[in-house]
Amino acid sequence: MYTYEIAPVFVLMEEVVLRKLRELIGWEKGDGIFCPGGSISNMYAMNVARYHCFPDCKQKGNWAIPKLAAFTSRECHYSIQKGVAFLGIGTDNIYLVAVDEKGKMIPADLEKQINQAKSEGAFPFFVNATCGTTVLGAFDPLAEIADVCERHRIWLHVDAAWGGSALLSQRHRHLLDGIKRADSVAWNPHKMLMTGLQCSAFLLRDSSGMLQRCHCAKATYLFQTDKFYDMAYDRGDQTIQCGRKVDCFKLWLMWKANGTAGLERRVDRAFAFTRYLADEIKKREGFQLVVEPEFINLCFWYVPPSLRGQEGCDDYSVRLGKVAPVIKERMVKKGSMMVGYQPLGNRANFFRQIVTNPAVTKKDLDFFLDEIERLGRDL
Repeated sequence: MYTYEIAPVFVLMEEVVLRKLRELIGWEKGDGIFCPGGSISNMYAMNVARYHCFPDCKQKGNWAIPKLAAFTSRECHYSIQKGVAFLGIGTDNIYLVAVDEKGKMIPADLEKQINQAKSEGAFPFFVNATCGTTVLGAFDPLAEIADVCERHRIWLHVDAAWGGSALLSQRHRHLLDGIKRADSVAWNPHKMLMTGLQCSAFLLRDSSGMLQRCHCAKATYLFQTDKFYDMAYDRGDQTIQCGRKVDCFKLWLMWKANGTAGLERRVDRAFAFTRYLADEIKKREGFQLVVEPEFINLCFWYVPPSLRGQEGCDDYSVRLGKVAPVIKERMVKKGSMMVGYQPLGNRANFFRQIVTNPAVTKKDLDFFLDEIERLGRDL
């Protein structure tokens, strides 16, 4: 899809789906586009924010504008670093904001970092808040961050690629309180909702056509100004690609099949199964939560019998960090399961389990814990 005449139904379908996503955020008006993944959606946000501050940069380039500064938490997705590198802003110009013990951005440190950047002669143009961090599943305090951004007149982007689907749940949407104050949002239905890859929405509160102005090249062989229909339906010039796959159709079809209530049940079920798994972990000897889960990221250690009671030893963390990689190798070679692990800060390697598949049962989750125990008891 790139012009209305080439894909008229899909163009209209995309607008309907984007409008519905914006309504869930709390915006009455706005704009948006489906992008090839959340990383690209975050890059779109930076590009539009830069254009909003300095429209001339589209013609004159970065050397015609001040040194820019972007702000994000230490737990943000790595696509923020990729985005500033790709756009020529530079990774040295990201200011990493401190987080609390749960992985949430600390607004007071954000303000401190903004003032620091200004004192160094930089122009703060972009703040990225995260809803559903990759590892711990933390939700940054959006209302307080929005207050900071308003005081300093900085574009607020919310990377809700992972956690955005909680907006569909009346029970859990409070995790994103304040998101309607954002200038832009990234949301990946292909994650928590399990829409087929790829399906990522970039959403804008602005309804003035800024997305079009920022990216358009006005190719006359495609986007003629004397067409017989409204050119606003030619969406191709809003993107950096032109032609795109019809990603909106995947979400539209799933939404029609399940209904809003069905998607809400899917979200609530994921939360409930995470709670079940967390409670089971607390009952089992040798299993230890890294943090109490707020979202559906469940992070935990398995401590084999040989390490239990050894927490005070100097090499305990080093030895514990070797457990998850060995168990992961064993389960992959056995062909029974596959689960991710990683270190985080001064925390040794731990498992990160996320259950979104609506076909998963509690019996499967019991097997998951049993298998880790079986594969690691001799370590």
